[in-house]
Amino acid sequence: MKNFLFLFLFACQCSFAQLPSPENLSKHIYKLASDQMKGRGTGSKENKKAAKYVATQFKKYGLQPKGTKGFYQPFIAKVRRVSVPDSLRETNNVIGYLDNGAAYTIVIGAHFDHLGLGKQGGSKADKPEGQIHNGADDNASGVAGLLELARYFSKNTAREPYNFLFIAFGAEELGLLGSRHFVNNPTLPLEKIDFMSNMDMIGRYDAGRGVGIGGFGTSDEWPAIFKDVQSETKFFTDRAGSGGSDHGSFYAKKIPVLFFHTGGHDDYHKPTDDPEKIDFNAAAGILAIQIQLIENAMKLPKLKFTEVK
Repeated sequence: MKNFLFLFLFACQCSFAQLPSPENLSKHIYKLASDQMKGRGTGSKENKKAAKYVATQFKKYGLQPKGTKGFYQPFIAKVRRVSVPDSLRETNNVIGYLDNGAAYTIVIGAHFDHLGLGKQGGSKADKPEGQIHNGADDNASGVAGLLELARYFSKNTAREPYNFLFIAFGAEELGLLGSRHFVNNPTLPLEKIDFMSNMDMIGRYDAGRGVGIGGFGTSDEWPAIFKDVQSETKFFTDRAGSGGSDHGSFYAKKIPVLFFHTGGHDDYHKPTDDPEKIDFNAAAGILAIQIQLIENAMKLPKLKFTEVK
């Protein structure tokens, strides 16, 4: 109840924009993590369906295509760790752009691939091959968050002082391949990026732990940006900018980052990571935190990168 009250009060301050909702998050996660998507394995037809779903939502929100082929940025990913006859797979990043006519751009990202039928990536199941790894938390939850933030910033009544680039990355589970491909083949100059905010597993909130927000040490301006954040959703910060998700590719290019993550659990990389286990209300609260941080950051000039020792 407290979380709903906070979201209501926060909504009154947000230029009549409709805040991210648990209902929308549920819709996206149940779609992307359904058995029909067969785990969204890189190179599969279901992975292409997931990419198309994201592109369709971007178009619905009025975003401009910012890939190399419409909303898509195709690349070739190599499947590792498992013996398969066709180790090279075609996949995409899906990229939408909100042009506010600003000098600099904020990147918001999340990876949409998962482990498919257990024949690629790093399943933790005893006998993974042939089992659908739905990946509801990892990372349908992050993609749902990406879509809700795209909706929020594209449909509010404000014209922000920064542009937004929304990216659903492919082949993260194979070694951050999508984000590495983007930063090495950017569709807008990297020097025009203010910071990158990444969501990877934001669906299994534990009130005792809270949501972790990494990247706190990647700019000296982050402490001031975090100072006035109000939330009933508990959070804590971590200085690290590198790590096992797509923000690490941007940090390697000396771009400040944030990383939202609700922590590991017994269903991680197993066929049991299913939508009914997601805390949709808490995920909406996490997105409300991210909106406050982004809006605080937009009051400042372009952030300066700091290397984390």
